[in-house]
Amino acid sequence: MSSESVYVPTNEDFVFAPNELTEDTEKEAVGGVKNEAVKKFMADRGSVAGMVILIILILMAVFVPVFSGHGYDEQDLDRTNLAPMIPALSSFGILDGSETLHNTGGYTVQNKYKELGITGECYPFGTDNLGRDLFSRCFMGLRVSLLIALAATAINLLIGMNYGVISGYFGGTADIIMQRIVDVIGSIPTLVIITLLLLVLKPGVGSIIIALMISGWIDMSLIARSEVLKVKELEYIQAARTMGATHTYIIFREIIPNITGKLITQIMLSIPSAVFLEAFLSFVGLGMPAGTCSLGTLLSDGFANALLHPYKLLPPAVIMIMLMIGCHLVAEGLKKTHSN
Repeated sequence: MSSESVYVPTNEDFVFAPNELTEDTEKEAVGGVKNEAVKKFMADRGSVAGMVILIILILMAVFVPVFSGHGYDEQDLDRTNLAPMIPALSSFGILDGSETLHNTGGYTVQNKYKELGITGECYPFGTDNLGRDLFSRCFMGLRVSLLIALAATAINLLIGMNYGVISGYFGGTADIIMQRIVDVIGSIPTLVIITLLLLVLKPGVGSIIIALMISGWIDMSLIARSEVLKVKELEYIQAARTMGATHTYIIFREIIPNITGKLITQIMLSIPSAVFLEAFLSFVGLGMPAGTCSLGTLLSDGFANALLHPYKLLPPAVIMIMLMIGCHLVAEGLKKTHSN
């Protein structure tokens, strides 16, 4: 009877096969996904139009107050209530500095540029009651409103994302308690919270940011929680747990990078909401103090002079409308990119 040879395992039998997915390959895969997302975004005309609008508004807010030739807070009482004038259009009878004033006896047409002998200078948006250039003031106001909105949105993102991720990831009793807190805060109207807070705090940029932060993080937390509930049961999360990955590693390396699409979309929707809320508070006298410059204060001043000098109300209103349109078009493009 022939003896059968017995196989004896060696150390080479327990060596892992080489990983064919190198770091460079992973980078190429991630880069390919990003490039595809950018292509989808750029293929949507509305998204591109919104991005162009936002870029133009941001550039104007940065450079106009510096290079306009008229300081946004420079007063000249000899040049109060000048109508808009653009030399390139004045030859066509458009924006030539003329203004129609309605009174009890009918109306009169005046051109204060000719009356005051102003030559070589123009005010594209006119001047206010103190002779300040509305062109530089409008874009300075846009700058202030954007800074407030961006700061409030960044803080809301930091609070809301962490709150929602923790609530959705750990679940159970912690999720129940955290969501009941959200329900209590969310049941109180945002405007009531902000109004009461601003009645206590000193008016200013910091007070408005704090007021916008009180309840602005709730929507961000709900979106983060819903996305975590979808992602945390997927195979790659389960594989990470099986390999012994810590909660911190799974949250910051596996979950958060895969829910950023929805959060970025929410950011683009939060910015115009914060700008509108700041404008509303300043319009009713609860936001920026008198004498400061923001879209809300400019709208308030323009509304007070709307019957006599309607040109004061139109520029800040148009700027705010364009900002809203730009942000919502970009947000819609991000939604389409994320959904596809």
